[in-house]
Amino acid sequence: MDERQVRVKIALAQIDPLVGDVVGNSTKVLDAISRARSLGASLIAFPEMTLLGYPPRDLLLKPRFVRANVEAVHRIAESCVGIAALIGFVDRNADSVGRPLRNAAAYCRDGAVREIAYKSLLPTYDVFDECRYFEPGPDVSLIDHHGTPLGVSICEDLWNDEQVVGRRIYAGDPIGKLAAGGARMLINLSASPFEKGKHAFRERLFSHQAAVHRLPILFVNQVGGNDELIFDGASMVLDASGTLIARAKPFAEDLLLVDLATAGPARIEPYPEDLASVYEALVLGTRDYVTKCGFERVLLGLSGGIDSAVTAAIVVEALGAKAVTGVALPSRYSSDHSQSDAEALAANLGIDYRVIPIGSIHDIFEQCLAPHFGDRPEDVTEENIQARIRGNLLMALSNKFGWLLLTTGNKSELAVGYCTLYGDMCGGLAVLSDVPKTMVYALARDINARAGRAVIPDSSITKPPSAELRPDQADQDSLPPYAMLDAILALYIHEEKSTEEIIAAGFEADVVQRVVRLVDTNEYKRKQAALGLKVTSRAFGVGRRMPIAARFRY
Repeated sequence: MDERQVRVKIALAQIDPLVGDVVGNSTKVLDAISRARSLGASLIAFPEMTLLGYPPRDLLLKPRFVRANVEAVHRIAESCVGIAALIGFVDRNADSVGRPLRNAAAYCRDGAVREIAYKSLLPTYDVFDECRYFEPGPDVSLIDHHGTPLGVSICEDLWNDEQVVGRRIYAGDPIGKLAAGGARMLINLSASPFEKGKHAFRERLFSHQAAVHRLPILFVNQVGGNDELIFDGASMVLDASGTLIARAKPFAEDLLLVDLATAGPARIEPYPEDLASVYEALVLGTRDYVTKCGFERVLLGLSGGIDSAVTAAIVVEALGAKAVTGVALPSRYSSDHSQSDAEALAANLGIDYRVIPIGSIHDIFEQCLAPHFGDRPEDVTEENIQARIRGNLLMALSNKFGWLLLTTGNKSELAVGYCTLYGDMCGGLAVLSDVPKTMVYALARDINARAGRAVIPDSSITKPPSAELRPDQADQDSLPPYAMLDAILALYIHEEKSTEEIIAAGFEADVVQRVVRLVDTNEYKRKQAALGLKVTSRAFGVGRRMPIAARFRY
């Protein structure tokens, strides 16, 4: 055994907290401590801000909330007899200067809080805004666990690696200091949100850090959905060479037990491939949003198209068929195959299915508006009326029965404004709003492949997409082919490429200019859109903060 190895059996408690529920989260912590102790663990580690749930956002401005979590840490510490625990919480900043709070980890042992470690690096990018609330911790220090020096860090502290990230983000290096100070292992308490492809990058980053410092790294991550953010768990342990030796379940609560003195790998749960991971994330994010908000049932409009079909399949996986109602709302322009596809989908999924024709309501709208529209030709106004009729009817069902309405639009359409405010954008959760249209098709094929049958009707996948708001309408009458559109959007939104750079990449100038103009001018719609689940590196919403009244154009 390498002289730097340690004989410590450690449990990583990957739990799914509810933001703000200090009592409920404390119960989960106590249950995990009891289980770990019965398995012979000498130490159990929990994710970042376990007692509050991450991110608590402006709940942190409420003194009673902060006080409740501090009191909870000390109550939990009383149960830490025969086992020690590292618990993520928020502590008060005792200094007279700086922000009033610190992101912290309490080391509890022998019935009391013995030491506290503080987060040094505070992210303020993408979805993170920790400088709004926290003061960086003072200089790092080791925690003595029965004679073993532990290097305890919190989430971002482990991400400042220029060899992997590409550039050094922060001047400080808390991990380097912990290693230089004599740590025998590095334990990182995290709330690291999911995005497609991030897990592989995360594993490379931690492997490099372990190998550089010749220390094992134990990473315990939050799991579950909190508003738009989804946490994939997949807590892991890497040995001093950077080799993965243990990994907890992805997208599920888990208790991972490791003994660093044992030769060979421990339990290594498989992590799904990119597309499958997006599906798992959407299922988890939908389930947690619906249940944590207190809803027992959801509804959505079923058009017979690919977006509503994939949304319905995801929500049935998340909640079960008995909790889902699908509503078809055919108009004078709805094709027979759209209605039959919607009915077939509902039958395949086993959900409650209803049909509310909107033709007569549409007629009345036109009659009421005709004297005011005069001889102006029909345009997108008449198309949007249909979408808004549907939105009204779906919202009426939502109001009457207390069901959560889901919107079904995808990221490609939301990016260019191919959606109707107060129409198909009505709802409380946008399941696919960070999923490009091409990925929606890939998810549909994958859903059918998993099931071994056409859960989503083949015609929903193969027919040209259409909003069916005018005769013989097709999406590509108004938009470039989705493969081209998604490629341009990825360059413009994710990579922040200029119009000129995108054209130089091989796209037609007039198409690029039009797409960029649509993205820029439809920010006002996205600001009014339902909350959406984040699964890519650049989601609309809190992670992409663009002004509306602005004039900068590429």
